[in-house]
Amino acid sequence: MMHSGKLIQTFKERREMMRVTQETLAELAGVGLRTLKQLESGKGNPTLETLQKLADVLGMEISLQIRKTQENK
Repeated sequence: MMHSGKLIQTFKERREMMRVTQETLAELAGVGLRTLKQLESGKGNPTLETLQKLADVLGMEISLQIRKTQENK
């Protein structure tokens, strides 16, 4: 499961700063309002596609960093 809590919080802060309602963001991003409300309340497990749609509307860019956590034996 992807940990997206901090990313969603950043999206929420950006949305509020831009004075965009949840309804407007959901409509512009093509994401269900219920889905957006769940995400912003810390529930749900968004797909990368959903995160990208929200980022696009908010004028943000998602950068993923993949790190090797263990040495292969």
